[in-house]
Amino acid sequence: MTHRTHTPPTAAPAPARIDEIARPSHDEAARQRFVSTLRKRIMVDMAGRLKDTYLGEVEPGFRAAQGRAPRDAREIRRAMLPHPYFKAWSALRYAAQEMTWWSVQPQVERQLPALIDTARRAAAGPGPGSLRLDAALPVPRDVSSMDIHLMPGCFHTEYQPDDVAVAAVYWHGTEVFSAGLKMRHKGGGVARSIAEYLRISRSGWQPERLLDIGCSAANQLLPYLDVFPACEGHGVDIGAPLLRFAHARARALGYDAHFSQQDATRLDYPDAHFDLVVSSFFLHEQSQETNRRILREAFRVLRPGGVMVHMELPPASEVEPWYDFYLDWDAYYNNEPHYSAFRRLDLAAECVRAGFPRDRFFSRRIPNYGTVSDAEFAESARGERPAPAHGNGASWFIFGATKPGD
Repeated sequence: MTHRTHTPPTAAPAPARIDEIARPSHDEAARQRFVSTLRKRIMVDMAGRLKDTYLGEVEPGFRAAQGRAPRDAREIRRAMLPHPYFKAWSALRYAAQEMTWWSVQPQVERQLPALIDTARRAAAGPGPGSLRLDAALPVPRDVSSMDIHLMPGCFHTEYQPDDVAVAAVYWHGTEVFSAGLKMRHKGGGVARSIAEYLRISRSGWQPERLLDIGCSAANQLLPYLDVFPACEGHGVDIGAPLLRFAHARARALGYDAHFSQQDATRLDYPDAHFDLVVSSFFLHEQSQETNRRILREAFRVLRPGGVMVHMELPPASEVEPWYDFYLDWDAYYNNEPHYSAFRRLDLAAECVRAGFPRDRFFSRRIPNYGTVSDAEFAESARGERPAPAHGNGASWFIFGATKPGD
């Protein structure tokens, strides 16, 4: 049988996808699968046994000595620290976190010239969106003093001109971190879930311009533009490599997204410029005073009637003491020293301090849009059914406020 191949008319080649250039070799992919499997073993199987160890050994011992159960995560931590199983579990988790980044560094370094060239072409060539960098911008101490998440170079380090190395390590490392789970079948994830929640809960609302603070590689910015296609997207970050990578990827995909290297405590946008200000997994990496300045800036750049929404892991007040202890691991071992204190803040009070009225504050869990049906998600967004319990990507905790004037 003869098969005929359709030959499309000649057209300009599409821009290269920067996120698809640094593909792993056979051996690199095997190492990455091992790290993903190891992480699952630690974070699911061993974590379950860790809790069993607490309930079966540590908690009864504490109760016998103190005449009561531990009151909070800090007491649980003090009781768990000497136990051999916690020591082993914690050491393995730390090692697997480092291995996540190490497993992708070789593929990035090997193909770094092509990555940099792609970013340069995107910055110099035609296409939607824009990129603004500021080489003189100081990197805040919250970022510069440590490698957050144990990622070598953190988000900002540049080893050569126009570098994108740490951005590519971050992008591909998070794929290993999540074991490749991107929920592409339905477009799940934080940004898509929040955007769908806003679309349903604020029927008819159409933001014209949005800002993603700490946008990193824009994986949590672009999904908003899928849900609100008429919206103009803006992302700011302190790390130039992240922004180069984000801009190249967004331009190749045809998004009208504008990226700017800025300190989120001193944005250069005018007052009342955005309808929507968002962040994802960002605020817990800053000090309390830094976050207060960020929230004030969010209030300033929001239009009257605009919405601010931040996604973070659940605060201590929202979870039982064991899970609170479990979540706090990152504060002690993952170079996120502000994490535990952030999760104990009165978020409503922080938003009021920034200028939002208390009656405009909100916080809640929403389902992960990629893991429930459209009908279930809509019912939860309308408040007709509770969101799933937090854990393993089943739901997201969000908080924020609406600026008066709507």
